[in-house]
Amino acid sequence: MTHLLLAIIYLAFISLGLPDALLGSAWPTMYTEFNVPVSYAGIISMIISLGTIISSLQSDRMTRKLGTGKVTAISVAMTAAALLGFSFTHSFWILCLWAVPYGLGAGSVDAALNNYVALHYKSHHMSWLHCMWGVGATLGPYIMGFALSGGKTWNSGYLYISVLQIVLTAFLIFSLPLWTKQKNRTGVQTSDDAPKDTRSKPLTLAEIIRIPGAKEVMLCFFCYCAIEQTASLWASSYLNLFKGIPAETAARFAGMFFIGITVGRAISGFVTMKLNDVQMIRLGQAIIAAGIVVMLLPGPDIISLAGLIMIGLGCAPVYPCIIHSTPDHFGAERSQAIIGVQMASAYIGTCLMPPLFGLIANHISITLFPVYLMVLLILMIVMHELLTKKTVH
Repeated sequence: MTHLLLAIIYLAFISLGLPDALLGSAWPTMYTEFNVPVSYAGIISMIISLGTIISSLQSDRMTRKLGTGKVTAISVAMTAAALLGFSFTHSFWILCLWAVPYGLGAGSVDAALNNYVALHYKSHHMSWLHCMWGVGATLGPYIMGFALSGGKTWNSGYLYISVLQIVLTAFLIFSLPLWTKQKNRTGVQTSDDAPKDTRSKPLTLAEIIRIPGAKEVMLCFFCYCAIEQTASLWASSYLNLFKGIPAETAARFAGMFFIGITVGRAISGFVTMKLNDVQMIRLGQAIIAAGIVVMLLPGPDIISLAGLIMIGLGCAPVYPCIIHSTPDHFGAERSQAIIGVQMASAYIGTCLMPPLFGLIANHISITLFPVYLMVLLILMIVMHELLTKKTVH
């Protein structure tokens, strides 16, 4: 039964990734139909991100009340309904309304599943599960491309993904009994199997922030996601405008960054069998730093490509290992609350820091791209070391 539940969780992580790149891949077709400026994609993205932040902060309360299995099933159902709504929408403002349940569902399932895996499974599963997210994020645009190249509209692409989410919701509903039979890594009962009257009250945001190491892990997560998303958004422009690499080649190079993350997480799963979470995070940070330095080197295009791939490989273990180490740093009883604020910090970093670099590129110079990443990396390293010192037992 443990293996069956793990298989369902793997499917859930693929499902988490499927919609993430859909908006970007479909928007060139969508905005002309809606007759809105191309920049309006940012409105949809911000609504989704705001919903994920709100639901992440409420994940501790919801998981304690309903359990991870029910929260996951409800959240995926909300996302499926939102995607189904997208598939029938021909109005930009109606699309904005459907973006609300989309964001709320995505945040809840992300925080709940990550905490459950951190509590119940070893670190290599966390790395491989996030690799599965990368698989889903890669498949999403291909599904949209299949719809568009087949003479169908972008609505059909969203419809295909929503059907997959509906099927997953059915699997999750049937799997609910399995979630209550698991014990965490230390053999302690958690929110899915502990009697309701024995559970402590959910922590408020103010209480969470006062926990030693909480502010540090929030900033650490903020910086990591800022690095990942800034690299994702601006690497192609940096290579084209500063390095002089043709736009088409630069776009392919930028795509190698995500391949680096996905392949890196598959490899990280094996490396975690030898190294602990803290060592994996430090290793990832060192590889990111090396990749940034390589990008600064003069020379042929292949050097820039190698730097980008190295940054992606370095990013690979950081996100899953920070999450997996949360119960060890803060205890199983507080891990859901901490992971909830970590997810919220991640989404805030994703929302704020790539646009901030856009302003820097516009008003100063895009050549500062590697410097910007290095500053964020140094702050992340400092916060992680402080976290480790404050929470070592």
